[in-house]
Amino acid sequence: MEDKKVIFVEDSPTMRRIIMNSLNKIGISQIIEAENGVDALEKIGDQDFDMVITDWNMPEMNGEELVKELRSNSKYKETPILMITTRGMQDDVMSAIKMGVNGYIVKPFTPEVLKKKMGEIFSAS
Repeated sequence: MEDKKVIFVEDSPTMRRIIMNSLNKIGISQIIEAENGVDALEKIGDQDFDMVITDWNMPEMNGEELVKELRSNSKYKETPILMITTRGMQDDVMSAIKMGVNGYIVKPFTPEVLKKKMGEIFSAS
């Protein structure tokens, strides 16, 4: 996974640090971080990413709106999206899958869980 380029979207500075450390720990070094969906779309621009990791609950543009926006753009229609959120109810997971995410992790999580889930998504795509 070392060659993968990832953008992650998370409004909590503490959680951004945890996600950044987890990505670094599993060997990913090409990382862009964004605070919300609007920030993410600006940073994504027309760049290629191997994966988008997003929180669900964020100000300005939440994870659901971001996923819908990305899935409606032909350039990002197939880009793997992993949602990391505190929303762990079965209905939330089903909603996320319906909106087009490829994987779902409930906070808190370990780097090992992140690596396993990312590996599953990359091997399926």
